[in-house]
Amino acid sequence: MTNSFIIRVPATSANIGPGFDVVGLSLSLYLTLTVTIGETSTLPVITYSGEGADEVPLDPYHNLMTRVALYVLRCNGHRTFPPDLSIHCDNQIPFGRGLGSSGAAVIAGVLLGDSLGKLNLSRERMLDYALMVERHPDNVTAALVGGFVGSYLRELDPQATEAAQVPLSEVLPEYPPDAGEDWGLSPPVPPLGIGHYVRFKWNSSIKAVAIIPRFELSTAKARAVLPESYSRKDLVFNMQRLAVLTTALGQTPPDPELIFEAMKDRVHQPYRKTLIPGLPAVTSLITPASHPGLLGICLSGAGPTILALATHNFDSIAVKIQEIFQQEQIEVDWKILEVAGGSTVDS
Repeated sequence: MTNSFIIRVPATSANIGPGFDVVGLSLSLYLTLTVTIGETSTLPVITYSGEGADEVPLDPYHNLMTRVALYVLRCNGHRTFPPDLSIHCDNQIPFGRGLGSSGAAVIAGVLLGDSLGKLNLSRERMLDYALMVERHPDNVTAALVGGFVGSYLRELDPQATEAAQVPLSEVLPEYPPDAGEDWGLSPPVPPLGIGHYVRFKWNSSIKAVAIIPRFELSTAKARAVLPESYSRKDLVFNMQRLAVLTTALGQTPPDPELIFEAMKDRVHQPYRKTLIPGLPAVTSLITPASHPGLLGICLSGAGPTILALATHNFDSIAVKIQEIFQQEQIEVDWKILEVAGGSTVDS
């Protein structure tokens, strides 16, 4: 007798302008897992379709999602995956584009481990596990709970701080080819309450136009260009705008002038413009005055995707941004996305 369930995790966009490492937004592209128990196999069988299908490892001890699931299981007394497990992944989230593909895989893995082990973990405890792998809370929190979300990492006591800062290589070790079932049986258990979050209101008329360049930009490379310190002036600039933005995007009707100014940033976008040709022109030439319906424009996460929030004229906004990128010899795809709900597990 077979048993099956479906896990669905949304894409996310982090930062939304001034909220660097603080806010995230879930979007209507999905990583979907169809999980079946009862089809004869010794190891989990993984199949994959959609974005990244030609580059994702299908070995369960090397695939990020199943490694996270095994981490959750082993932290809760389960040595390995249940027998006769097959997982089909269908992915709509492009890799390396600033749309939370790795965060979605981590959350999918946490939900998979919780479901396979029948652990009934709370959302808060699931977030603890996710944060042991993905050390920034913005993407994984938005992917887990959905909507427009602010999050932070709590200051822990010294013992818990040490536990939460265990190197990732110990949380998700690289399994050697000869690793047996007993290898890596005692992973570090996450402290309680690593991350905390709040969901902000969101005006349902606002959609996100994602303009996705056809090149990848790793988060590590995008972080490497950021400075070690910032001026007080630039930090105050961002805090002022973030304080306004978290309320302004939930107001009716949304105020284009207020939101456009509130989505400006001095902490990360100016330093990443060398990695994304066309970014300065996009953020300066396209305004609510030139394109009615536009509310604001920002880099999605570390980029290179551009996110334009708007209430109408979505196609004309996307076409203009596309033209700017084409002047830099960069081809793009674009999608009109809704703000999505959180991750789900359905029988």
